[in-house]
Amino acid sequence: MKVVILAGGFGTRISEESEVKPKPMIEIGGQPLLMHLMRNFAAQGFNEFIVCLGYKGYVIKEYFTNLKYHLNDLHFEQLNGLPTPTTNIALDWVVDLVDTGQSTLTGGRLKRVREFIGNGPFILTYGDGLSDVQMKKVIRFHNDSEALATVTAVKPPARFGAIKMDDHGKVNSFEEKFDAEDNWINGGFFVLEQGVFDLIEGDSTTWEQEPLKKLAEIGQLSAYKHNGFWKPCDTLRDKRELESLWEKGAPWKNWKD
Repeated sequence: MKVVILAGGFGTRISEESEVKPKPMIEIGGQPLLMHLMRNFAAQGFNEFIVCLGYKGYVIKEYFTNLKYHLNDLHFEQLNGLPTPTTNIALDWVVDLVDTGQSTLTGGRLKRVREFIGNGPFILTYGDGLSDVQMKKVIRFHNDSEALATVTAVKPPARFGAIKMDDHGKVNSFEEKFDAEDNWINGGFFVLEQGVFDLIEGDSTTWEQEPLKKLAEIGQLSAYKHNGFWKPCDTLRDKRELESLWEKGAPWKNWKD
């Protein structure tokens, strides 16, 4: 199953970092958020990625073009020549880096990469959030639900929108804001069927608005409740907290260096 990663937003709430790089390239423990996310997926058996680029997408292209140099120690015979890696760290991934437009919204970015996904179900997530969610469990839940879409629901601070669901994980509504404490919110990590593309009109469609709300309205959106670790990197405070967690062992780190 392929993994689509939305990595094209402007990251305005963490402009101190995103003025020079896209938010998924903000580093935690010396590695971009995007690499943390992809290494987590690969450790779970998902190693085919489609990265939706937009704002400063060239930074991500340059990083992956030179990935073997980032991962390995290097030896130079001449400083104006190409280096030779002296270690042998390699990642058996298949990665498509796709320019989905500078100002395209999240739903539009997804629709633009449809041809890269193929005909089966796929995973969709954001390039700026980390979690210890086990995707194979989410996929099993999705298959049992027989819905067009499954979202991973988490319980973080009240500054996010709310998912309202019944006891069986069927979503009744998708709200932008909530006040009560006992609510679940969109943590990303979706499992989606091809039918969701019919609900995306074009570049101006926000995935979290019309498509998700329509899926909930027609009873085709289910939610997998994840009670484990989940954290986005929206602000400098978030970045510092993730750095601190990395130094203590990083609950999302499931790979060996």
